[in-house]
This record gives sequence, C-alpha cells and structure tokens, in this order.
Amino acid sequence: MFINKRNHLLSVIKVLLLMMAGLLFISLYHCSTISAETTAETTADAIPLQPIIDAARSGEVIMLAPGTYSGPVHIDKRLTINGNNNRATLLNTSAEGQIAVLIRADGIQLTNMNIQQNNDGESAAVQVEADRVTLSGLAVHTTGFGIVLREANSGVITKNKIRWFIPKGAASGTRGNGIDLYNSHGTEIKENKIAYLRDGIYLENSRNTVVDQNELSYLRYGVHCMYINGSKIINNVGEYNITGAMVMGVTDVVVSGNSFRKQSQNVHSQGILLYDVRTSSIVNNVVEGNRVGIYIQQSSNNILQNNLVLRNYIGIQFEDAEGNRFQRNGFVANVIEAQATGSRDNEMNGNYWDSFEGLDLTGDGVSDLPYAINPFYQQLISKNAAYQLFFQSPGMTFLSDMYTNGKSQWSTDTAPLMQLAAGAATEGQTGDGQGTVMVVGWLLLFLSVISIIYMGVLRI
Repeated sequence: MFINKRNHLLSVIKVLLLMMAGLLFISLYHCSTISAETTAETTADAIPLQPIIDAARSGEVIMLAPGTYSGPVHIDKRLTINGNNNRATLLNTSAEGQIAVLIRADGIQLTNMNIQQNNDGESAAVQVEADRVTLSGLAVHTTGFGIVLREANSGVITKNKIRWFIPKGAASGTRGNGIDLYNSHGTEIKENKIAYLRDGIYLENSRNTVVDQNELSYLRYGVHCMYINGSKIINNVGEYNITGAMVMGVTDVVVSGNSFRKQSQNVHSQGILLYDVRTSSIVNNVVEGNRVGIYIQQSSNNILQNNLVLRNYIGIQFEDAEGNRFQRNGFVANVIEAQATGSRDNEMNGNYWDSFEGLDLTGDGVSDLPYAINPFYQQLISKNAAYQLFFQSPGMTFLSDMYTNGKSQWSTDTAPLMQLAAGAATEGQTGDGQGTVMVVGWLLLFLSVISIIYMGVLRI
C-alpha cells in the first residue's frame, strides 16, 4: 500500500514537473525582444517579385500569396503591397549589395511582409525616396541598414520589427541603423521594435518628426538625433544600449514619457544625453540603472521637470550648461546625485532628494533648508576609485558631513521637496518586462521545491 502511494506521488510530481517546464519554456520564449521570423535559406524556388510589380497598374493592391519571393525590386508607381500576414518573404541575396526594396513613388504602402537583406553589403532592406509612404508590419532582417528615408516627407513607419541578421556577430559600430532619416520631415515613427543594430532610430536634419512608443535594445544609441527642430521623442523604451537617447543640435524638441534603463556597460553610457540643446522640454522620463541618468552639455534654456532619476551611478551631470530650469524631479538611490562642471545660472528648486533630511516647519511639503550637493565623495573616488567600497558607510557619511570647502559653489536646490512629487514620473514606469521575469523566477523556485521533494521521496 505504501509503495502504491509512493508511486502515485512520483507520477503526480513528474506530471507537475513536465507542466512547469512547459510553462517555463513559454515564458522564456515570450521574453525575446523580437520573435524569430521564418527565414528563407535559398532563392532556388523563389518567385521573382519585380515582374509582379511591373504588371500591376498604379493604384492597385497586390496581395502576395504565401511563399518566398526574390529581390531586389524597384517600385516606381503608387501600389499597396501586402505580404499576407507575414506569410510572404522577400529574400535579397544579390551579389552587388543592392537595396532589397527601393521606393520612388509617392503614396506607396508596403505592409505585413518579411524582408531579408542578406547580400553581405551595407545597403538598406527598404529605402524610400518619395513622400507619404507607409511601411507597416514588416519583419526586417538585414546585414546593413533596416529602413532608410532620403528626402522623403510625411512618411509613416509603424509596427515593424527590425534586427541585424546575425545578432552576435560584428560589433554594433560596424552595423547599419534600424531606421535612418535624412532631410525627411514630418515622419511618424511609432511602435517599432529594433535590436542588435548600430543606432535604433537615427534622425538628421528631419524636422517635426514624431518618435513614439518604440522598443529599442542592444544598440549603440536607442535614439540618435541631430537638427530635428520641433520634433517629439515620446513614450519610448530603451534598454541595454550604450545610450538611451542622444539629442544634439536642436531647439524646441520634446523628450517626454520615455523609459531608459540599464545603459551602464560602457564608460560613456547615459540614459539621456543632451548636447547643444536649446529651449526644449525634458519631462516625465524615467532613467534607471544607467551609468549617468541625464547628461547635459553646452545646453541652455531648457526645462527638465518631473523626471525620475533612479539607481544610476551619477543622477544628473552638467557640463558647460547654463540657464536651465530643473524642478520637481525625483532622485532615488543614485550613488552620486548630481555633478556640475563649468555650469552656472541653472535654476534648481523643488526637486526630491532621497538622501536629504530636510526641515519643514510650515507643513507645505517643502524644506525650509536648502540642499547643497556635497562633492566630497565624488572628488575622493576620482582620486582613488577603491574608496567606492565605502559608499554610504558611517565613516564616509561622517567625513562628507565635515567637508565644507567651497560650499558656496556647490550645486544647490533652494527648495527641496520632503516627498517625491505626485506629478513626477513614477517608479512603476520602470516595470516593463519585470512581470515576465517575476513569473520565471517563481517557476524556477517552484521547480526547485518539487525537485527537492522528488529526490526525498526517492530515498524513502
């Protein structure tokens, strides 16, 4: 009787182990940044796509049958080409390094197709040289660039998945960019997923562009933009890049609602880097776990407000930055909260600093004492990095409190908040993807417990 019960228990445990292993596999599968698409290995049985395009009349809709088609192709009339829910794949292996899809007519729509640019060149999978072109639902694998726009205005690039052909091959600096615009104004770039390329989204001289809700990972710069006056970089997520967003040479740009996390593997890593930025708004962003949260260089007259600067090595760093207004931001668990070199006339007030113990006699939520950012620890470790081991130790805290040299020159918040502002970006914004990680963690714990029980029963 005992043996039967034991065998029954063993059977139940085996079933549970198989079920949990299946769930674990499913969870890990969905953790992938960009799901793998069906790949075409050869052009031997591929259908030439150019004759199909040539035979169509302007304004027609081409619904491709499932299968593999060969490129490259040129589209010079207004067509809608649909890849049948990504069951159609365009494969370009031309030895000359040609562009897989070259678009030269206004109003073209290319949707729901797999495009594999695999010709050992640096050319683009899709290059647009016309206005009002829509690229949507494409799954792009490329050995060069992903989507390139040249003097192409009012385009829509949405819900595409773009990655380098062999993720762990050459260094990121030798790859092309995911989405690359030059002199292309009024473009909407929305809900794309880009990984393992050089820069995720590169914009140059492309005004009034909207970069919204994109997922950018394992890149040099998630967003890299220059001379894009009047543009918006909003609600994007960047992780494991060298820099989340590099914004330079711009005026009247909005950087808002973004989450840039874990840009820390390079000595020059930053969540948000602002260089030569004027009269722009950097608001409601989360920068977490980066080497530098926000880096501001040679920039002036900007508003930095309601940002959450969380668990970075340096929270915010000013270099030759003047006249910026910095308020109602939250600083939580940064090693060095702020650093300033050659910067002056920056208005810093109404921010929350978790290391500051203020005094609020009036009960208005604002400290009656200013918060001067003590540079003692920063200066000490710059001379001897080994002292980082004593971060927040009682001795280090005591020495910092005793240090007052040049206090009038320290960066000072004149009215620090006693609590994190309700309007600031919240730590909850950093939780993207953590739910899946938590599920996987619990599954692993459960499997460990079941394994221990199983091994114990075997010894009975």
